[in-house]
Amino acid sequence: MARNKIAIYVWLVDTIESHRRITLDQLNRLWCRSSLSDGNPIPRRTFFNYRNAIEDMFNINIQCNRSTFEYYIENCDDEANARMHHWLLDSFSTTGMLSNAGDLHGRIIVEDVPSAREHLPVVIQAMRENKRIVFAYRTYKRSQPSKGVKICPYFVKIFKQLWYVIGYNVADGKIKTYSLDRMSRLNITDDTFTLPDDFNAAAFFQHSFGIITNQSTPKDIALRVSTTQAKYFRALPLHPSQSEEVHDTYSIFRYKMLLTYDLYEAILSYSDNVEVLSPPELKAQIISSLKSALAQYK
Repeated sequence: MARNKIAIYVWLVDTIESHRRITLDQLNRLWCRSSLSDGNPIPRRTFFNYRNAIEDMFNINIQCNRSTFEYYIENCDDEANARMHHWLLDSFSTTGMLSNAGDLHGRIIVEDVPSAREHLPVVIQAMRENKRIVFAYRTYKRSQPSKGVKICPYFVKIFKQLWYVIGYNVADGKIKTYSLDRMSRLNITDDTFTLPDDFNAAAFFQHSFGIITNQSTPKDIALRVSTTQAKYFRALPLHPSQSEEVHDTYSIFRYKMLLTYDLYEAILSYSDNVEVLSPPELKAQIISSLKSALAQYK
């Protein structure tokens, strides 16, 4: 049997989802040809154990049609969880494809996601059980980590290949964001919490670009973007509020967003392909940053 059970779960979910409906015999024929297999079929009892583990870990339910004995992945009826459900399936599909591409070793390069393997499963488990977590945390501004940080983990978010957990800090009484790569000595406590009924993870970052949010008012933002760069903006919008006015040699993209450091960094990264038209305070911030950068070369 394959050495890595997570890889088996990924393969099972991806295979069942891609075939829509499949019997255990059909599944085993594919399994025996998989690079994860030792050539032997998955016993029925073992398969049932895998089904239970997949549901417990990922909230993905593999159902069986009793008349045809075909297995399929149950659709997520809860709209609030539907996006996460589809994201998991898409991620499993990609991971499964890469796992079966062992013969292309060295020809498929993926970006590393620090701490996802070490800390993310622990945080996910704590979220599922609604239990507080405690950890030491090192910020980039302090040489020594803060010890005994205790939070109620509300949700997780990935941004620029880094995972973050957003939760209620018990000591401060505030919702804060923590990067998993700066955590150490992470543990799940026995203390439980109740997620507030009115808390919505998507709404929390509704007007934010990136991982930073604040209590200020979202601003109407207008960016003048070169024709070439505009193609990238269309392919990968900066924010869901994005709209576009197309002109002959440029486009104007409009947004409703908070002014945050993550947004400043993103705009600066486009160099002279992007010009801030409004609001004035965002334009002033970008001009100030560019002047400071230019001063480094004098």
